[in-house]
Amino acid sequence: MPPVRAWPAADLSGTDFDPVMAELMREGPVTRISLPHGTGWAWLVTRHRDVRAVTNDPRFSRRAVLDRDVTRLAPHFIPARDGIGFLDPPDHTALRRAVAPAFTARGVARLRARAQEILDDLVGTLLHEGPPADFAERLLAPFPLAVVCELMGVPAADRPRMNELTALILSGTHGAGHSERAKHEMGGYFTRLLRERAAPGGEDVTGLLGAAVADGRVTESQATGFAQLLQIGGEAVTKNGGHMLYLLLTRPDLADRLRAEPGLRPAAIEEMLRYIPHRNAVGLARIALEDVTVAGVRIRAGDPVYVSYVAANRDPEVFPEPDRLDIDRAGAPHVAFGHGPHYCPGGLLAAMEAELLVGAWLDRFPRLRFAVPADRLRWQRGALIRAAESLPVTW
Repeated sequence: MPPVRAWPAADLSGTDFDPVMAELMREGPVTRISLPHGTGWAWLVTRHRDVRAVTNDPRFSRRAVLDRDVTRLAPHFIPARDGIGFLDPPDHTALRRAVAPAFTARGVARLRARAQEILDDLVGTLLHEGPPADFAERLLAPFPLAVVCELMGVPAADRPRMNELTALILSGTHGAGHSERAKHEMGGYFTRLLRERAAPGGEDVTGLLGAAVADGRVTESQATGFAQLLQIGGEAVTKNGGHMLYLLLTRPDLADRLRAEPGLRPAAIEEMLRYIPHRNAVGLARIALEDVTVAGVRIRAGDPVYVSYVAANRDPEVFPEPDRLDIDRAGAPHVAFGHGPHYCPGGLLAAMEAELLVGAWLDRFPRLRFAVPADRLRWQRGALIRAAESLPVTW
């Protein structure tokens, strides 16, 4: 059995790859880790094909993690107990089906026009005021928040508080008490909103969930937990977008090429999603429901198991020269949005938002560049999802 490696998940800058993760990947496709919180140890699966296998295997349960003090990065569990993150089929399947119309290609296309309007307003204000500006504050915080609130059906007056609650829930530094209170407040908010939106025919997520609760397809607590997780998920676009801006402004040849060849932008965004180590350490664990062999390693029933999508996206067997950002790369798909039943339902939406943001930066801000040296940018400390504190730019 491999030794247990203590993984402190040190704070990192930019798109630097976690050196402990790199060592674990070299040690083997299945290793053992202990994280700063919780108790005991857990298996870590890092190879692309094994990550896909584990996440698609019903013998590994998310539900079974509840009430287990599994070793973890966060001092507390992020999703609500009845949130989709802790559900297994068939409950998980029923929730996904209830909101599926909002996340189809047609549903995302319907939201795209509104997202473009929101972004145009933000960009217009910035261009009118002139440089410099902090894009983290002026674009990457308000744009995804407004889009996810449009998706969810959250009224404009309630959006600033949703942003505050999301930040508290995702912070690793404020402690479990602040996070739990924020989760409770957000849960109560969505419970009230779902009850108001119970009539059939709604196109936004709270309307779809409210109707599903009213006709008995899902429980109210499940719908509320799902709504919370989706609302929080908008923060990922904010932080991934910041990494994309960082890559474009620290690689001027890449930005110049994408200005000259806009048809390459969708492929470039997919490659950036693969390349960006978007989170610290790992997310939610699974529990083996029976003995399972993964990559020749016997995992016993009851053992906690983590997969790393960040590591899978750097698997050299799948992505040659994985530490090189290559927008001409072809081959296997990345797993930045997960895999299997828990694949992120907002993946299409997130890619659409990234495409709009990248297009705005390249086309509407001539000679866009950082207003300070890139090595002086400040990066968040104690965060679960990596991000810059600020992104001061000029043009």
